[in-house]
Amino acid sequence: MTAEAEYAAVPITVTVNGVKHEAVVEPRTLLVYFLREQLGLTGTHVGCDTTQCGACTIHLDDRAVKSCTILAVQANGKKITTIEGLAHDDDFHPVQQGFREKHGLQCGYCTPGMIMTAADLLRTNANPSEEEIKHALEGNLCRCTGYVNIVESVKWAAEKIGGKNVSR
Repeated sequence: MTAEAEYAAVPITVTVNGVKHEAVVEPRTLLVYFLREQLGLTGTHVGCDTTQCGACTIHLDDRAVKSCTILAVQANGKKITTIEGLAHDDDFHPVQQGFREKHGLQCGYCTPGMIMTAADLLRTNANPSEEEIKHALEGNLCRCTGYVNIVESVKWAAEKIGGKNVSR
C-alpha cells in the first residue's frame, strides 16, 4: 500500500452545536484539530494531546470525552457539543454561570474542559456530593488554582438546577 493510499481523505458528516457539517479529513486527524482548524471552534483547547489535562473535553453523543484521543473519522454520524454550543443565545448553561458567579477560573485555559465535564456530571447526577464533583473532575487539570472555586462553581450550578437533570 502506498503512503498516499494509506492517508487518503475520508468524508465525514457530524452535527456540531446543532449544525450539520460535511467535511473531508485525513484518517489520522484528531477530533480536537478538526474542530479547531476546520470548523474554527477554538474554545476547545489543546493542552497535552495525551488525555492528561482535559482541556479538549467536548460532548460526543451527550457524553464528555477528551477530543485529543478521538479521530475525526470516529465522530462520523455523531452529535458533538463544544463549549461554544453549551449556551443558548445569552442564556448560559448553569455551570457556565456558576464559574462566573463563583470565580471558577483563573487564566481560563482549562475552563472549557472543566465546564464540559461538569455539565456532563450534572446531566447524569443533578445533585452530586462534593466528593462526586471532585471525582468527576479528576481527569481535568488546572495549573492556576487549588480547585476550590471550581468545585464551588459546580455546587452553585447544581443548586440552580435544583436537582433537575439539565441537558444541552
